[in-house]
Amino acid sequence: MQRLLVNIDVDDLEAAGRFYCAAFGLRAGRRFGPHGLELLGAEAPLYLLVKPAGTAPAPGVQAPRSYRPHWTPVHLDFAVDDLEAACARAQAAGATLEAGIEAQAWGRIAMLRDPFGHGFCLLQFSGRGYDAIAAD
Repeated sequence: MQRLLVNIDVDDLEAAGRFYCAAFGLRAGRRFGPHGLELLGAEAPLYLLVKPAGTAPAPGVQAPRSYRPHWTPVHLDFAVDDLEAACARAQAAGATLEAGIEAQAWGRIAMLRDPFGHGFCLLQFSGRGYDAIAAD
């Protein structure tokens, strides 16, 4: 069995820890000196990793790391029971609502951005959830 680890690059470890704990009810786990923090309480642990803005994200990558709002094809979705309450909690912690709550065949979705430019979605499943749109 493989274990999924989710790493989130941030430029301010303390602020990121406060945001993710307040927005999603996570709790701090192990600290890796000033360079990382493990967050627990989700199905997979999240690791906040300090990576200064302007540094190369990987060898050979030309675009420097940026914490301005940006798009990436890989993002986090948090499944919640109460979408309005989760949106309010995330916004109170510093998230920006990018698009209002939208209804889908499987439930409802809200698109937000954390204070470090990373987009994420809050999902509230209804009825059969993703099974409502799954092809057999």
